[in-house]
Amino acid sequence: MSQIFDFFIDAYRGTPTYLIVLEAIAFLFGIMSVYYAKKANILVYPTGLICTVITVYLLYVSEYFGDMMMNFYYSVMSIYGWWNWSRKKGNKLLVPISRTNTKEKGIGVLLFILTMIVTYSVYKAYDYQMEIPNYIDVVTSGIFFTAMWYMANKKLENWTLWIIADIITIPLYAYRGLGMLSLQYLIFTILAIQGYIEWKKNLNKNLQTV
Repeated sequence: MSQIFDFFIDAYRGTPTYLIVLEAIAFLFGIMSVYYAKKANILVYPTGLICTVITVYLLYVSEYFGDMMMNFYYSVMSIYGWWNWSRKKGNKLLVPISRTNTKEKGIGVLLFILTMIVTYSVYKAYDYQMEIPNYIDVVTSGIFFTAMWYMANKKLENWTLWIIADIITIPLYAYRGLGMLSLQYLIFTILAIQGYIEWKKNLNKNLQTV
């Protein structure tokens, strides 16, 4: 137990207090955002925006440019998702929970590939020394990018992608010494599994009533 405690404490020795406070705020709002996503509640977006904007800054300071680009994208996509989820015709939401069709799956694969290319290019543009964690970052960036697009369109498959990428990210952030973010992604994984179950029940219920 003391080793786990030391892991979290040691990572922040010498870290400016304001960065620790910002990471704690991002941690809180990140958890809130995924909780609201699980409930298909539009508050996922304002809470998510607070988390991602702060995280962009933290990752820039730490020079993790791939993750930084992804969180910048999350911020932009959150604005789109906020608008898309709020669209109504009368009292009925125009974007219900649904599964991806063949075309949307194809778009997802394309986004995944393009995102990896862009993320890798960002690292190279900054003349960053590529190591195994950075290549993992490139792959998870592609998964997260696609997951966020699916979520903005209320596709059930977004949760499958979040779960995969979250599981990969937990040890990645732990390796980088970002203990609080590593713990956050562990919680994200649990919430994502719950989110998949809740959205699938919601989808099945809606199909039965059609």
